[in-house]
Amino acid sequence: MSTTDAYASSRETTEGRVYAVTGGDWDSLVTEIGATKEERVVVNMGPQHPSTHGVLRLILELEGETVTEARSGIGYLHTGIEKNAEYRTWTQGVTFVTRMDYLAPLFNEAAYCLGVEKLLGITDDVPEKASVIRVMMMEFNRISSHMVALGTGALELGALSPMIFAFRERELVLDIFEMISGLRMNMAYIRPGGVAQDLPANAVSKIRETVKELRHNFKDNAKMLIGNSIWMKRTQGIGYLDLAGCVTLGITGPVLRSTGMPWDLRKTQPYSGYENYDFDVVTTDTCDVYGRFLIRMLELEESLRIIEQACDKLDALEGAPVMVADKKIAWPSQLSVGADGMGNSLNHIREIMGESMESLIHHFKLVTEGFRVPAGQVYTAVESPRGETGVHLVSDGGTRPYRLHFREPSFNNLQSLSAMCEGSFIADVVAAVASIDPVMGGVDR
Repeated sequence: MSTTDAYASSRETTEGRVYAVTGGDWDSLVTEIGATKEERVVVNMGPQHPSTHGVLRLILELEGETVTEARSGIGYLHTGIEKNAEYRTWTQGVTFVTRMDYLAPLFNEAAYCLGVEKLLGITDDVPEKASVIRVMMMEFNRISSHMVALGTGALELGALSPMIFAFRERELVLDIFEMISGLRMNMAYIRPGGVAQDLPANAVSKIRETVKELRHNFKDNAKMLIGNSIWMKRTQGIGYLDLAGCVTLGITGPVLRSTGMPWDLRKTQPYSGYENYDFDVVTTDTCDVYGRFLIRMLELEESLRIIEQACDKLDALEGAPVMVADKKIAWPSQLSVGADGMGNSLNHIREIMGESMESLIHHFKLVTEGFRVPAGQVYTAVESPRGETGVHLVSDGGTRPYRLHFREPSFNNLQSLSAMCEGSFIADVVAAVASIDPVMGGVDR
């Protein structure tokens, strides 16, 4: 920096004169702009939380209120989950990956477990009931994730009531998660070979009641926003990205479907038995923020349809197993909660310890050491609320992943920000980011 820099204050130290407000791309951008004839300003949007859906930093070059250049700065939430998983057993990996996209934990778990099962060669051995529960939980998770996207997106554009309505519905879904898995998020409920435990008593009837309530309540936001003239002016024609742009940048999910492309892995590459469910892939042809909003609103009903079909299947699978029969892979799934509401019941502990010394030793080794997975590599993908969540797993034949890498949709989708925002007003950047619906836990994994 030169001594004439208007943005720098100096102080004398034993090392000489030191200038503040330096470093990184901010310094170089300010210098570049100072050399141009146009009067432009560089603004940091983020990495504080409001309107950036997490710790996303947007470096915006402005001419007046028009964005001339937009760049994304990521890495503020880096967790090293992919690397950490290389030092954990295959089952412990679930506890890590569920925390990446923390608004869609069950999709992270499902992609990972489908990959492990494919390497093990047990894809067809996963019990039908486990697959049905997985589908039902993922669709509930799609609803809870869309509630955050729709609620916060509306709030950031000045609409308070939709946020209140959306989070009211999300609480109902989180109650279901807590009833089934014991946790509201980051459940680690989907495990290699099945699910962690069976549904509690009367769970299906409770789920059916919740579906009815959700279907009734979803109308509140639909009535408030669909066709609302103020909402339309803030979203129609904003954040435009056509099919060619989406394909070039590798964009998936609602952003891609807003171009009219009906690409949904539940239909195009079915997994967990999705081919046995009747539902529609929702698309629009507007290529803008409004279209992405409409897709998420309409996908809520499709998820409810799938959940209702899953409940019908669960009624016919009463008492069926939820974990593979191979005890060299299967963690205990028929657990009972102790009298204190925590831990395992005494009956369960007696059953494990009372069968035989060999059973106890095997159980101990399974939990502490883990099972071995044949050497090889595999890629599996699921349709998360934000698009294609894929996992590339490599095994060297040991009890831990040799390499784990996720294809996280938020990371790819953020590439579209420049194409959506450059040439638009700074106020429209907020709407564009909301329509992409990035989750930085997934981006910075």
